Amino acid sequence: MEKRSNSRKRLIVSISVSFLVVLIAIFSGSIPSVKVFGAVGSFPEETSMTGLRVATFDLDATPPIGYDLGGVYGIVTDTWDMGLRAKGIVLLGAGEPIVLMAIDWIGLYDESHDQFREALADAVRTTTQRVAVHSVHQHDAPRSSGHINCDWVLATLQRIQMAARKSVDQAQSVTHIGFGEAEVYKVASNRRILGDDGRVRAGRMSSCRDAELRAEPEGVIDPMVSLVSFWNNDKPLAVLTYYATHPQSYYLTGVVNPDFPGIARFLRQLAVPDALHVHFTGAGGNIAAGKYNDGSPENRLILAERLADGMKRAWESSQHVPVNASDVEWRD
Repeated sequence: MEKRSNSRKRLIVSISVSFLVVLIAIFSGSIPSVKVFGAVGSFPEETSMTGLRVATFDLDATPPIGYDLGGVYGIVTDTWDMGLRAKGIVLLGAGEPIVLMAIDWIGLYDESHDQFREALADAVRTTTQRVAVHSVHQHDAPRSSGHINCDWVLATLQRIQMAARKSVDQAQSVTHIGFGEAEVYKVASNRRILGDDGRVRAGRMSSCRDAELRAEPEGVIDPMVSLVSFWNNDKPLAVLTYYATHPQSYYLTGVVNPDFPGIARFLRQLAVPDALHVHFTGAGGNIAAGKYNDGSPENRLILAERLADGMKRAWESSQHVPVNASDVEWRD
C-alpha cells in the first residue's frame, strides 16, 4: 500500500476469484452535491444532502437440506453452526452508487454473475460497471453458472436485491476512512512444490497429510491481510478485509459452512459489533493452507484464529484519514 501524501492516497483492492480489480482512489477535494435515494420505491431525483455515505446489508445465503451443490460436492445433508452469508456495502455520494458484495459461495459464473450485478445495480439505481460481486470460494457451498434457472438461487438473489435497496434508507455519513495491514502467520503456502528442474514435483493443496510435503517451505505468498474501514467520526461503520489464499480447511462433507475465513470474519464481527465485516478472498491460485493443515477438523478453528489475529492487528494498526465524496473514484 502506498504511503499517504498531502495530495492523494490510492488503495488498490484485488478481487481475484472473478478476476476483477477495483481501484478506489482517495484524493483531496471539496464535497459536491450528489444524487441520493429516498424511501424504497420512490427514489427522488435530487435531495440537498451532500457528502459520502455508506449503507450495509447482510443476509443468510445458506441452501436448504436436500439442495444439490453439483458435481463432487453432492447433496446438502445437514446444517452447521454457522451458515453462509451475503454481505455488502453501498457507497453513496461519489457519483452513481458503488456496490461491493461478497457471498460465501464457490462461485458465480458467466450469466449468473451478470444477473447478480444487474439485480444489485437495479436495486440502488446504478450501472453494472459500478457493482462488484465476489465469491469467497468456500467449497461446501453453492455455485451458479449460466442463466439462473434454480428457484432457490433466484429467491436468494431477490432477497439480496431487496436488502441492498432497503439498506440505502439507513446509509450513514462517512467522515474518515482507515487503512491497515498485518502479516498472517502460518495459514497460507504454495500448493505446487517445485523440483530442482523447476517442474512441479508434488502438490499439497488445501490440506496435506504428507508430513514431508508439509515441511517444505511456504513458497511465494502474499502474507498480508489488508483492511479498509469506513467511519463516522469515531464510530466504525464497515470493515473490508482482503487475504490471498484458497479458503478451505476440509470439505466434501455435505454440510454447507463458511470455513475458516467465515469463522475469522465472525470473530472480528463479535469484536467490532458496530461495523459490518465483509471479507474478500485475494489472488489465491497457487496458495492454500496445505503446509499448516493436515485436514484434521480441529485445524479449521486454528486457521480461523490465525487469520482473525491478522485481521485484529490490521485493525489496530489502521491509519485514519478524513474523506469526502470528491475523494472517491471508481475505475473499471
